[in-house]
Amino acid sequence: MTAVESAMTVRLWGVRGSFPVPGTETAKYGGNTSCIEVTADGLPTVVFDCGTGARKLGPTLFARAQREVHVVFTHFHMDHLFGFPFFAPIFAPSFEITVTAPAFHPDGTRDRIARFLNGIFHPVRMTEVPAKVQFAAVRPGQTFFCGPWQLKAASLNHPGGSCAYRIERNGRAAVYVTDTAPLSRPGEGIAGGLDPNGRELQIIDLFRNADVVIFDTMFSLNEYLEKMTWGHSYPEYAYALCKAAGVKKLLLFHHAPDASDADLDVLAAAWSTATEPQVELAREGMEIVL
Repeated sequence: MTAVESAMTVRLWGVRGSFPVPGTETAKYGGNTSCIEVTADGLPTVVFDCGTGARKLGPTLFARAQREVHVVFTHFHMDHLFGFPFFAPIFAPSFEITVTAPAFHPDGTRDRIARFLNGIFHPVRMTEVPAKVQFAAVRPGQTFFCGPWQLKAASLNHPGGSCAYRIERNGRAAVYVTDTAPLSRPGEGIAGGLDPNGRELQIIDLFRNADVVIFDTMFSLNEYLEKMTWGHSYPEYAYALCKAAGVKKLLLFHHAPDASDADLDVLAAAWSTATEPQVELAREGMEIVL
């Protein structure tokens, strides 16, 4: 393949939700919080969220000639932001980094980052980082570009708001969906086995024929029914949306911090025979070539 035609590679650097949980009980699936990398030869790197997984991603970028990085945030809850001050490229003057997030104006993205990197919550201020950093804003429903990468954003159901993103190149597409509760109430819409409602139709359109969807399934159905306002979903709902959209593979993501490897093995076994789409559990270090 030429650089233009090179495969899209999706790498998972953090798959855990809410807060990092290192230790022997989470070693198999990983304890770092949300961080997804998308690459193709000769193209800038796209990073979705900078949870604690971003710390391990950062040093790998120095081994590449490419120095353009796009960091795209779904939202600014701390488990998705923890790793940004420890993301090594922001300390290297050779890197050009564009930070994009849901906001009305690039200043809104900058201000949200600066609230954390302010010399109080972290010793480094945003104005002090050596890399060349610029900011961009995106609104749900918009199509936008990170260099040559085409992305589209969609609104999710999470306290304070969150965005899903579809990224595509040369006919291949991946969709990243975290954090979100179902877009219909129990017994309604696709959650109730009925026709999807308006917001679900928008998400199904975002998913349409995607090669892989990475979806927040932090809860079981029973846990979701007890915590409906927490802004997280469950596997059966993710599967129903993906099936309706013709998705090829679903990765269950944003694992609960209390879920051990043994717990997640049980979940993986329960979904191992699923088809149309196939279902796997997201695992730190996983690499998917599209």
